[in-house]
Amino acid sequence: MIYLDYSATTPVAYDVLDTINKVTKEYIGNAHSIHSLGVKSAELLKSATSQIASIFGVSENELIYTSGATESNNLALIGVALANRKKGNHIIVSKLEHPSIYSICDYLQKNLGFEISYVKNDEEGLIDFDDLKRLVKENTVLVSICAVNSEVGVRQPLKMIRQIIKKENFGTIFHSDMTQAIGKISVNLHDVDLASMSAHKIYGPKGIGLLYKSSNVNIMPIIHGSSKSSEIRPGTPPLPLIASFSKAIRLANIDLEKRERFITLLNEKIVNHLSKYPNILINKTKYSIPHILNISIMDVMSETFIHAMEKRDVYLSTNTACSSGELSTSVMAIYNDLQRAKHTIRISLSHLTTTDEVNKFLTYFDEEYQKLSTLH
Repeated sequence: MIYLDYSATTPVAYDVLDTINKVTKEYIGNAHSIHSLGVKSAELLKSATSQIASIFGVSENELIYTSGATESNNLALIGVALANRKKGNHIIVSKLEHPSIYSICDYLQKNLGFEISYVKNDEEGLIDFDDLKRLVKENTVLVSICAVNSEVGVRQPLKMIRQIIKKENFGTIFHSDMTQAIGKISVNLHDVDLASMSAHKIYGPKGIGLLYKSSNVNIMPIIHGSSKSSEIRPGTPPLPLIASFSKAIRLANIDLEKRERFITLLNEKIVNHLSKYPNILINKTKYSIPHILNISIMDVMSETFIHAMEKRDVYLSTNTACSSGELSTSVMAIYNDLQRAKHTIRISLSHLTTTDEVNKFLTYFDEEYQKLSTLH
């Protein structure tokens, strides 16, 4: 099997799997229980949270566990909207967000009367700073811009974006979906007020995520439960998932730059090989991280090609897993080319990807493309 869909989800690392098994077997108590088994679980919960807080350089009370990045995005956007309705009803997002952000914005617009503005980006995919400056108003309560785009991999300069936002309106809260950035590039949570992330993108288990919430930001809970649990996100802490998420974050931050250099070489190898085809367009800007490589095969339908490669035991995707088979909104936002946006394929790489796998992939790619393109 040649797996090249790491941006959709990653396999669980062996060490992380060991943590899940060990904690599931040895920590049976509810971390909210007052007996010794509960205290034992509460101590592990605190230890795992402390490790995550230490890695990111934030306080433990600024970390809120969720079921994944989609829930984190909901809690961030809806939570801020509800908590700040008296201050304003205006939210700004980019055209390069994960589909969950747009779904949440639609909900806020249709059901709560919020005004949503979409900030422009330049031809390289970077946020248009002048447009952002123009859009931030007195009633702007939130700006949400992802750290790394999930389809084309464009990395945004969050620190600079934050400075622009705060200069125009210091009270505006800045959220970033960092799901595609964590474990791939170095991040600084102090560049934002809120940040979403998910374990299954960094070789951790599915079903656990995180919302970083700066201590000076107020958000309203969107889930309600007992007073014993967290006020913002109540419920029994899923300790095996949390402990394994902590382990995954620690492992993901080892040799980050070394891994990125290796992945860059793989990315360049694929780009150089595919550039020989006139009907294959490389959707990559100078701000794209190497882990995500988007191409448009203009003379073959994306899904047809995906399934042809699947028969070779090679796994790719059309765009994000959550909008698979649909038009690539990110490619459209950058290139403004409908046909290009309809024919996208995302190749996502990992430090686990081998040079041998890439060589085999390119051989299979050539064979399938030559077959399918002649049918066009």
